Amino acid sequence: MPRLTLYNYWRSSASHRVRIALALKGLEYEYVAVNLTAEEHSAEAHRRRSPTGYVPCLAVDGVNYTESVAIIELLEERFPSPPLYPRDEHGRARVRTLVEIVNSGIQPLQNRSVLKFLGSDEKVQRRWGHHFIARGFEAIESEMAIHESEGVRGRLAYGDSPTAADVLLVPQVASAHRFGVDTAPFRRIVAAFDSAMQIEAFQRAAPERQPDAPVA
Repeated sequence: MPRLTLYNYWRSSASHRVRIALALKGLEYEYVAVNLTAEEHSAEAHRRRSPTGYVPCLAVDGVNYTESVAIIELLEERFPSPPLYPRDEHGRARVRTLVEIVNSGIQPLQNRSVLKFLGSDEKVQRRWGHHFIARGFEAIESEMAIHESEGVRGRLAYGDSPTAADVLLVPQVASAHRFGVDTAPFRRIVAAFDSAMQIEAFQRAAPERQPDAPVA
């Protein structure tokens, strides 16, 4: 079994994704906190691991990998069981669509660096976050409705088994809660999130359960 080290931050949604994937795969790893609020991600040591300065970074036997979706796909290839993508090409494409709506269409627009660029007005930041999260959730709801019309029904984002879609969706819903977004109109998303959070792997990966999370 390779030696895994995860450089991450408790509240980073991209880090949250990789923790879920590792937990679903049943993989043990060393947890190394990179404190974003203390600007530790900008330090030279972390930049050597992650040229963008982002988290997460997963070291596999000393080889560093960055970008959460790329890491998830690496884990899928190296540890294929249990699978995070359907076996059929149509299903994989559907799951990748949900992944990309979150990865490209929602999360980058509510990233800490983007919000800081908007200025210090928290109302402006919150309104910005609300807009892009809601816009993305509307698209996900529509995609999930298409899946239902194709006969794919289940308690999670795509069927009854956890997929990469859930790995991306759960942290994004957690972020939506943090921004104060009303998720009630998105019934399919809420149902998938609630079902996922009944699974131990998702519970263990939750931000508040990480060693660097503030003590309440």
